[in-house]
Amino acid sequence: MTDVLTEVRAHLRAHFAQEADAASVTFLGTQSFDVLRFGPDDDGVIHYVSLGCSREPMTDPAEFAVDPQRGPRAEVVVALRGPTPKGLARNVAVLAAAPAVEGLVLVPDALVDLGEPLWEGAAFTAFLLSLSEIGDVELPAPLEPVVVLAATPITPTEAAWVRLKGAEAMREAWRTDGVDVLNPNRKASAPS
Repeated sequence: MTDVLTEVRAHLRAHFAQEADAASVTFLGTQSFDVLRFGPDDDGVIHYVSLGCSREPMTDPAEFAVDPQRGPRAEVVVALRGPTPKGLARNVAVLAAAPAVEGLVLVPDALVDLGEPLWEGAAFTAFLLSLSEIGDVELPAPLEPVVVLAATPITPTEAAWVRLKGAEAMREAWRTDGVDVLNPNRKASAPS
């Protein structure tokens, strides 16, 4: 049987061409989730990648019969410049655990609002998901590939905008306003 997490870890190591520091987080009733820290890269960006979400396929909790092998699998990556914010690893793990704990299916353009600062002193309370630059982790059939989704921290105002206008409208506002979403101290975008 394929060890999905070993495959994902090897894929990430190859993508970033380095070993990672790791933090492990366990929630009541779940297996542990690791948050791997790669970087900083040449631009000073550190990538925080979950490892554990893809252990099982994500399924809608309303489904009557669940196939333990078939279904989408994902991990998430948060990219930020600067030192590691206190509490970020825990909330990356919370996001990665959401499929197992809350039955969420993580997909591009999903908004996952944690309702609390994503790290100590942060103005951000939610993640907006999108496809990342990290390629899918191919697994042998019948397992579906593991998709690594970029999780961009967003403010409550931006989350409201996403709910009203959609994820792509938020990204367009960031481009128009010249917002650096990799800056952990950035101000909220004020889309019109």
